[in-house]
Amino acid sequence: MTTLETRTYHHGDLRRVLIEEGLELARAGGPDAVTLREVTRAVGVSPNAAYRHFADRQDLVRAVAADSQNALAKAIAARVEATPADLSPAAASVERLRRIGLAYIQFAREERGWFELAFAVQDEEPSVGIVTLDDEVVAPFQLLLDALDGMVAAGALNAARRPAAEWACWSAVHGFADIAVHGPLQWQPPPVIDALAAAVVEAAITGVRGTDAPV
Repeated sequence: MTTLETRTYHHGDLRRVLIEEGLELARAGGPDAVTLREVTRAVGVSPNAAYRHFADRQDLVRAVAADSQNALAKAIAARVEATPADLSPAAASVERLRRIGLAYIQFAREERGWFELAFAVQDEEPSVGIVTLDDEVVAPFQLLLDALDGMVAAGALNAARRPAAEWACWSAVHGFADIAVHGPLQWQPPPVIDALAAAVVEAAITGVRGTDAPV
């Protein structure tokens, strides 16, 4: 047993160390880079040590994906928390949804590996209409649900238009993010992508609300 393996077992944090190494691998190479062989090699422990914490590679990938989702949620939350305080409740609720979309796209562009991994795995049989991992709603998706519910509460979104609105928003924003990262937009100057991202997010908001009238 290596010195690091002894130390991590002593402190009970080898699982955490392996996940963090998986995050570093995913950040550079996406989901395919996260393997038990590579994380144990990088950490300096035997593969058998990893199997005491993860049943197989998929188990490891799920754990790393959960952290990737949390990183995305943190980036979104930071942008949402910066919503101007002088807006009306209705305008603020719309602005929060706008910021969620823009933060999602920005994260995809800045953290491609984590973005690719974040939704590479999820529960195969969740409750209808939600996205879960290990029976918990994934954090970025919960932020979107909360923002849309907040719009209804603030009078910025008709309750009749609320059902499935998260899927319309997510489809538009995720589709654009994928095009920006992997498609023809990846070669465009950042200001061009920024402008197009803003247009897509506005279109998604307009489509969900059913109006382009100001709040």
